[in-house]
Amino acid sequence: MRLRLVLLLILVAFAAPAQDWKPLFDEQSLKGWRVTPFTNGGEARAEQGRIVLAPGAPLTGVTWAGEFPHTRYEIRFEAIRLRGNDFFASLTFPAGGDFCTWIAGGWGGDIVGLSSIDGMTAAENETRTYFNFDNNRWYRFRLQVTPERISAWIDDERIVHADIAGREISLRPGEIKLSAPLGFASFATEGALRNVEYRLLPGGR
Repeated sequence: MRLRLVLLLILVAFAAPAQDWKPLFDEQSLKGWRVTPFTNGGEARAEQGRIVLAPGAPLTGVTWAGEFPHTRYEIRFEAIRLRGNDFFASLTFPAGGDFCTWIAGGWGGDIVGLSSIDGMTAAENETRTYFNFDNNRWYRFRLQVTPERISAWIDDERIVHADIAGREISLRPGEIKLSAPLGFASFATEGALRNVEYRLLPGGR
């Protein structure tokens, strides 16, 4: 009887709908965030309802200082590249028991993918794709993480759909580790973020 009850509770948990979206940015300040202490990092500030990442030498970023789910969640945001030609809103996030970075516009401006899977960066693994980002245009980003896969969309186009079960998920060596557990970064480029939100998926924690 007890086993049946446990199984029923598990089924109910996973059949439940995703929770409501919760904001991670109050549109007025960097409350809840800290400027990532990259070497020679640029200025990060809140202004006009945006988080602005000024060009660093080379990195600028902000890291979430609060709690964040480990898996079974979605995060969405809007981002714009104001000037420069490299990644402007790359997101480091928990996945696969470790952390990973969704690169948006790296390696000169058009490579999108996950760093790293099985020790291979976004420029090397199967998630690599090419996306033409225009400066001064807002793009919508959404990332979904479960124990089985990582999926990601830009506007309404699915860019990444990677099976990760049983694979090594890790960060590229270097200072990007300072963005963990959740952080945004730009590379020698000025970018801005707004409408940063997340929600738990069924079974999320």
